[in-house]
Amino acid sequence: MSQFFMSILIIISGGFLSLIFAKQFKLLKFLAVLLLSIGCLTGLVDVVTKLLQSGTSFASFKYLNIFSLTFQIDALSAFFLVAIFLVSLLATIYSFHYMDDSKHPVRTATNYFFFSILIASMALVVTASNMITFMLSWEIMSLSSFFLVIYKYNEPENRKAGYLYFVFSHVGAMFIFAAFGIVYGYTGSFEFSAINSLPETAKIVVFIFSFIGFGSKAGIFPFHVWLPYAHPSAPSHISAVMSGVMIKTGIYGIIKMYVLLSFHTLLFGNIVLIAGVISGILGIVYALGQHDLKRLLAYSSVENIGIILIGLGIGMIGVASKNPLMAALGFTGGFLHILNHSIFKSLLFMGAGMVLHKTGTRSIDALGGLVKNMKVTGTAVIIGSLAICGLPPFNGFVGEFFIYIAGFNGVTLTKSAFVMSCFGIISLAVIGGLALACFTKVIGVVFQGEPRTNAAVDVNEKGPTMLFSMSILAGICIVIGIFPQLIIQLPINAVSALGLGFDNTLLEPFTKMTGNITLSATIFMVSLLFVIAVQWFFYRGKNITKSGTWGCGFTQPTVKMQYTGSSYASFILDFFKPAAPLSEDHPAIEGRFPEKTYYKSHINDIAELNMNRAIVNPVLFLFDKLRWIQHGDIHLYIGYILLAIVLLLFFI
Repeated sequence: MSQFFMSILIIISGGFLSLIFAKQFKLLKFLAVLLLSIGCLTGLVDVVTKLLQSGTSFASFKYLNIFSLTFQIDALSAFFLVAIFLVSLLATIYSFHYMDDSKHPVRTATNYFFFSILIASMALVVTASNMITFMLSWEIMSLSSFFLVIYKYNEPENRKAGYLYFVFSHVGAMFIFAAFGIVYGYTGSFEFSAINSLPETAKIVVFIFSFIGFGSKAGIFPFHVWLPYAHPSAPSHISAVMSGVMIKTGIYGIIKMYVLLSFHTLLFGNIVLIAGVISGILGIVYALGQHDLKRLLAYSSVENIGIILIGLGIGMIGVASKNPLMAALGFTGGFLHILNHSIFKSLLFMGAGMVLHKTGTRSIDALGGLVKNMKVTGTAVIIGSLAICGLPPFNGFVGEFFIYIAGFNGVTLTKSAFVMSCFGIISLAVIGGLALACFTKVIGVVFQGEPRTNAAVDVNEKGPTMLFSMSILAGICIVIGIFPQLIIQLPINAVSALGLGFDNTLLEPFTKMTGNITLSATIFMVSLLFVIAVQWFFYRGKNITKSGTWGCGFTQPTVKMQYTGSSYASFILDFFKPAAPLSEDHPAIEGRFPEKTYYKSHINDIAELNMNRAIVNPVLFLFDKLRWIQHGDIHLYIGYILLAIVLLLFFI
């Protein structure tokens, strides 16, 4: 593992050097970007090699002369490391021109420092091979990402996002601690290998606690509340890493615990599948109702985590039902979507970052017509949108197709396995349709039409490193979509490392089938582009007249006559009102000569509403009533301490 640790050392050194040269803005950026990029590239080459060779490597260090910090890279951890190093590499390159605020060099240097710590800690989380190592790396990851979220700490909204993220991170960590505490209580060991020896009842409790703890980091409904606040607040390249790969460490934790418990019951598959369905449908519904571009993408991450869980849940049901083909397809589809989502979601956040960087706003309804002046960004976001909707020939289709086929294999089962398979298939179709509506809204309102405000007028897309990263990610979306055979071995090797006992040769016919479908879609796309090219050839140099469209009797059409994001999504949101209640502020139009009016709407997240009503408000009320305890008198505080000691003596 020497090359792996070398890459971690290079990454961390880049963060430290940015602090040392914090007063020299250009130098700190150059050193940070250079070293972080070299470290990520070194690590990427190393883990891709290990994943293709399916080898395993170990390393161990003494901690406080008591505990051992042990690390292991197998095919499972190497698969997640590929996503971590790839996305972090491109996000680092993107940041060079994105982080251009020379008025705050220390803040920029601090951002690069914590960014380097985040990359290193994510890599250590997925390679940790005992509970002490895992929790130490997990806490470092949570704290470093907290400081990245509060980059603009002078803004109240930013501080609120950081506070919310901090609370959810550590509530989730408490559940993971509880799960590990149960393991230690039964086994007296901190080693992961001891988890397998738990009794069945303890295994169920450990899995549920772990699922809640890791689900909080992954953004599973209803533990996702922090996500739509944290992602818009962080700088866009950080949002890309957090959404693209950091939340996947939660998925890694769920998979790891499932494998370590070695208890293949339908219960686990049902829990994961139901959580995936709820997260997928509600995540995309809430995304559809957003007016903030980055907040929309954040809720879309909840949706895609749901799709991943549907694949994993179907795979777990396949294992429990002794259906190896269903299990292999479900897990492989879920793993494919883990990798593909890290690519197209990072691309979309970078595209949103370019829009924010050049227009100064994240408001969807304040934009419009951006593709005319931001052709590369517009094209990249269109590619990312097609990929996230699961359409061929883009990479999002590949993983979802495997999950569909896995679900259809489950239809041959009986009782609850049959019902859950049908549930997964129908839900995946609903999610796909809603995703298509959501991202046609993004493309139509943000990039097409005419500028709705001055913020969208005369914009540009200067920033070579930003365009480079987006172009690479867009290219990967296309290449994987057209040639899925190029990367299919990566998830297959990772699934093999789970040791669930099925033969990967079962997947060969479906891999070929996927390739044929994407090839057909590619031929269609090439034919369409050829027709467009022929049209351009014959019309080049000719004068094309322009005139206003018919305005339904209005003689002077304005940009206000275009669809807004709210009007586009309203008929869909009406259907989901019970789960996504809409708050509207729209004074009635009255009189023959009505005054100027307005319309505002806000979609309410039922998890957030109920959490505030059932937990947050009562806790705040209780502590408000207990304020009398704090008088500022030190003698009273000493009395509290003595009272606590006396009470503890009774128990000890």
